[in-house]
Amino acid sequence: MNVLLFGASGRIGRRITDELTERGHEVTGVSRSGEIEGVDDPNVEAVAGDATDADDVADLAAGHDAVASALGPAKNEEVDILPQMADTLITGVGRTDVDRLVWTGGAGGLSVGLDTKLIETDEFPDDLVPLAQAHIDALEEIRDADDLEWSYVAPAARIEPGERTGEYRTAEGQLVATDDGESHISMEDFAVAFVDELESGDAIHTQLGVGY
Repeated sequence: MNVLLFGASGRIGRRITDELTERGHEVTGVSRSGEIEGVDDPNVEAVAGDATDADDVADLAAGHDAVASALGPAKNEEVDILPQMADTLITGVGRTDVDRLVWTGGAGGLSVGLDTKLIETDEFPDDLVPLAQAHIDALEEIRDADDLEWSYVAPAARIEPGERTGEYRTAEGQLVATDDGESHISMEDFAVAFVDELESGDAIHTQLGVGY
């Protein structure tokens, strides 16, 4: 599979790139700078691209089998750029023959109980609410893309660098947590789950929670 990956230079993007290449896929990694630090593989082509420019997205996506996103706002950007990038990717990809999009989402929009999302709980940090809401707004943009075979893959409440075990659980629209309420996943195992979904297409038009 030839995959166009936006946000390839980020912490999660680099791990998705590694997971894809380990499985023999070819990756065109898109970043603002055109560089992906720490990735040195002949099956990876690093290119510069603008995820807020639909024409640029269309030009980059043409000829690929799928588009994947590990996009997030840069430190100097407003979080509102996230739903804007979702809309732009959908528009740009829609101008091509590509019909598969897998998006890295946020945990805040996952359900933790009847009519309650994680973002709405007392335990959710106030300083993360704007970013979590931006992820939710991006999901709403993606939900409207009926002509794309999209999947929205969201991590556990806590995601951090760690070990690749290849073990994880998923739940449609739900936060994945242990019996004692712990919700976490390593970035490495999140990348495994992300690429598994990209390959299988088992969760088309689905918000998928991932955790241990």
